Amino acid sequence: MERAAGEGRPLLPAAGGSAGLSSPELSSAGAVFILLKSALGAGLLSFPWAFGRAGGAVPALLVELGSLVFLVSGLAVLGYAAALSAQPTYQGVVRAVCGAAVGKLCEVCFLLNLFMISVALLRVVGDQLEKLCDSLYLNGTLSGAPQLPPWYVDQRFTLSALCVLVIFPLSVPREIGFQKYSSILGTLAACYLTLVIILKYYLQAESLSLNEPLQPSRSSSWTSIFSVIPTICFGFQCHEACVAIYSSMRNQSFSHWVAVSVLSMLICLLIYSLTGLYGYLTFGEAVASDVLMSYPGNDPVVIIARLLFGVSVVTIYPIVVLLGRSVVKDLWATPKRRAVAVSEAHERCSRVALTVTWMAATLGIALFVPDIGKVIELIGGISAFFIFIFPAGLCLVCMTGTRSLGPRKRAALIAWGVLSVLGGAFVCGQSAALAVLGLLR
Repeated sequence: MERAAGEGRPLLPAAGGSAGLSSPELSSAGAVFILLKSALGAGLLSFPWAFGRAGGAVPALLVELGSLVFLVSGLAVLGYAAALSAQPTYQGVVRAVCGAAVGKLCEVCFLLNLFMISVALLRVVGDQLEKLCDSLYLNGTLSGAPQLPPWYVDQRFTLSALCVLVIFPLSVPREIGFQKYSSILGTLAACYLTLVIILKYYLQAESLSLNEPLQPSRSSSWTSIFSVIPTICFGFQCHEACVAIYSSMRNQSFSHWVAVSVLSMLICLLIYSLTGLYGYLTFGEAVASDVLMSYPGNDPVVIIARLLFGVSVVTIYPIVVLLGRSVVKDLWATPKRRAVAVSEAHERCSRVALTVTWMAATLGIALFVPDIGKVIELIGGISAFFIFIFPAGLCLVCMTGTRSLGPRKRAALIAWGVLSVLGGAFVCGQSAALAVLGLLR
């Protein structure tokens, strides 16, 4: 396997492919930062809430460690499948390895997942804007009499204005590269957020007038542990972009890709674990699904954390829109239509129309979703397809039939693939059940 993957050359053209990579000669450090930026997104804010829902730090950490095995396995399989299939996108790899029918299913799930991720990103940005406006506007007069806030600090206006003035112009261009500097910014923003949460626990826990979190019983802890798996899957999810990242790496040997994947996931594990642990220890089970919403809105350190994390999320949204547009075109375009040349004006109009429709739909849903935890539960279930089912499940099983393997190695790989499919089906079913129960309450 190592030799086959190591002999592959970069699969994306130098000018940037559909996946949005700016350079086909991606260094190892650049690949690590891009994977980190893909994973360290909106899910980071929900990990303290997940720790509380799991019943404490120990159960949540055990789920993280168990999920890490499947996460690294999926990244390794996708990198190897990309080398064999010479496809630069996730859905292209699945279609080439598993067949047209499974590829079509992947495209549908991929589109739904990207759409819900866009909703979650806007929901996070909206929450931070709301807190920032609260910190800048004094809700009351000098005499203490309350007054209604002006219309321009309402979240519906601020988030809509941000989408029109900033996010939409960034999302319209045909190609949006994975910029190395924006990836570093996203990683530093996540590290700063983690550092703030740790320092707040040690330095200002008493000033927040918070009680120590109650220790749940062993039975309640272990019965609720599975409910946080969708949140953890959403947090660590970077598999959609990993094929494009691998295809643009300078060193495409299989062992090198595994090393990059393991290093990235270990850094994510450290950041997520520290954020979830200290956020949970600070607020207990009363922590909000967006941990920054639990802190005072007028704290300068927290304000900086909101701004940095908001900028990081804003830079991710256009990339998600770009991937979503490509999937929509793949779903609706027949092979005959793909062969027909499209004029520049027609392509521009369709691109703008898709962007406007995508942004309007995700913005409308984000404005009426009261809790980001509900969105993440649903996304986490869909994420299981891209972490458990497609890579280590279907792709791995399909590739074992095309390689000369010993009977023991083949049986072990098939067993791992079947286990991954069963695990993904469990997470998807559980997430759907939780979503239904949440709607019925």
